[in-house]
Amino acid sequence: MSENRDTASVNPKKSFRWKRLLAGIGLVLLLVAAAAGAWVMFQVRAFDASLQTVYDVPAPAFVHSIDPAVVARGKHLAESVAACATSDCHGVDLSGGRTLQLGPLGNFTGPNITPAGLAAVYSDGELARVIQHGIKRNGQTVRMMPSHEVGWFPGADIAAIVSFVRSVPAVEKPNGEVSIGVLGKVLDRNDKIVLDVARKIDHSRATDAPLVPEPTARYGAYLVRSCTGCHGDHLGGGRIPGAPASMTTPANLTPHETGLATWGFDDFSKVLETGVRPDGRKLSKDMPYEALSKTDLTERKALWAYLRALPPAPFGSR
Repeated sequence: MSENRDTASVNPKKSFRWKRLLAGIGLVLLLVAAAAGAWVMFQVRAFDASLQTVYDVPAPAFVHSIDPAVVARGKHLAESVAACATSDCHGVDLSGGRTLQLGPLGNFTGPNITPAGLAAVYSDGELARVIQHGIKRNGQTVRMMPSHEVGWFPGADIAAIVSFVRSVPAVEKPNGEVSIGVLGKVLDRNDKIVLDVARKIDHSRATDAPLVPEPTARYGAYLVRSCTGCHGDHLGGGRIPGAPASMTTPANLTPHETGLATWGFDDFSKVLETGVRPDGRKLSKDMPYEALSKTDLTERKALWAYLRALPPAPFGSR
């Protein structure tokens, strides 16, 4: 009898109201999902359209040098500060780097830029423009190449890099994959990462970097730009947006207790030279040790001077 009374006591109006509420919530969630999907599609289309932009930035007119000193300077920059001649970029012989598989961000491979590759069709001025402005021979943007981080080089250093590229032997090797995932496109459009490179560069700017390398925070402020892609604009470290879980979380480079507060210059220089931290731990495989180990004393002192001058910031304040 009591079971029948309990069943009979269910208020059909209340049950109906609950069904309407659940239906309303479902409708709201559906609308939110639809709006999110439309927003993502808008971002993707904007990214794809931006890649087709042709920039009105003329290539400078100059001829590369065969002066051994100029070529040597270009080689040093390519192997260290610019990190062009490294495994993760264009390869140690510039014939193309290894493919970086960055999960939902995409896959990226530095192309062959030897005389048997892109260097065969680029003029000296066009090579200089792609370094400084991130603009390809056809006037469109490069993808992922860190021109926004190294385009500050004075004209003499740009010319030195081009001269070095012209000096390397030709290597026959096809270019690897470059593909950008939906997440990569969305993050780029929202300024979390840089893949559509030329869009992020002020092409009217003139560099005021020192013409001659100096062991100062002023010069270090330019060198450190190559660190911001991983460690963030404020160098506080933290996970890179959208990066796969397998990628190491970048460290805090500021003089905070969670960063480099207890380090001295000798600790810093030793890390760059050997890839071993003061506590004996090796640097992550994701750290560009290949290039950092080839920085010279002036560059290391400049980087250190800049990092020590930063305000301390907690870990994760990218």
